[in-house]
Amino acid sequence: MKKILITAAIAASMFSATGYAETVRIGTEGAYAPWNFVDDSGKLAGYEIDLGNALCDAAGIKCEFVANEWDSIIPNLVAGNYDAIMAGMSITDERKQTIDFSEEYYPASPSLYAASAGASFDFDNLKGVKVGVQGATIQADYAKEQLGANNDILSYETADQSVADLVAGNIDVLLADGDFLKPVVDGSGGALGFVGPEVRIGGGVGIGMRKNDSDLQANMAKALEKLKADGTVDKLIKEYFENGPFYSN
Repeated sequence: MKKILITAAIAASMFSATGYAETVRIGTEGAYAPWNFVDDSGKLAGYEIDLGNALCDAAGIKCEFVANEWDSIIPNLVAGNYDAIMAGMSITDERKQTIDFSEEYYPASPSLYAASAGASFDFDNLKGVKVGVQGATIQADYAKEQLGANNDILSYETADQSVADLVAGNIDVLLADGDFLKPVVDGSGGALGFVGPEVRIGGGVGIGMRKNDSDLQANMAKALEKLKADGTVDKLIKEYFENGPFYSN
């Protein structure tokens, strides 16, 4: 009994009167530049890391980031391994069945197709093409539903793995978030280019939180509203994405 009481006391001390942990843990992938990545010193960095720290400062919350693989990032939030997700995650109706989202902190942007420079495809009648996607993403769902009947859809654990296979010629086309793909194509030295149409899927990017964490949701909502209004969000978007889109437009 004594051991149980001590354990309960320790657990209780981890939570504030607001109902969530005094140190809010934020799950991120750490492999999706410029949203989130591991820098040369081995630390998590990127747009969402800087924004998350600014949000926590504005909300008066102590926060720490936790790296988690993408395909288990929602289950581990629900399991309580961290309290929020900031990982380039688009707000979708399917995900909202499991978790709640803040208002977007990055407006919805198109997904794009990348391929070897000079390649061309008939996207009105695409057949026999190897299409790469990162698994458990809105692009993966779209590719499976819209292209899967007549093409091979290859799913990767990380976005970087999908790019590596495109460069190696193991896939013909890569479908991914445009803001992720643009610096990849620009930095390819002319080896890669964009093909096909823009694809509009999903909503903007928001903070994922458990459905019962109403206090954390309310505090994050107020902090995000404040940082949008004072220009902090736009400043960080410009730093990491250069050309927006911005909330001041």
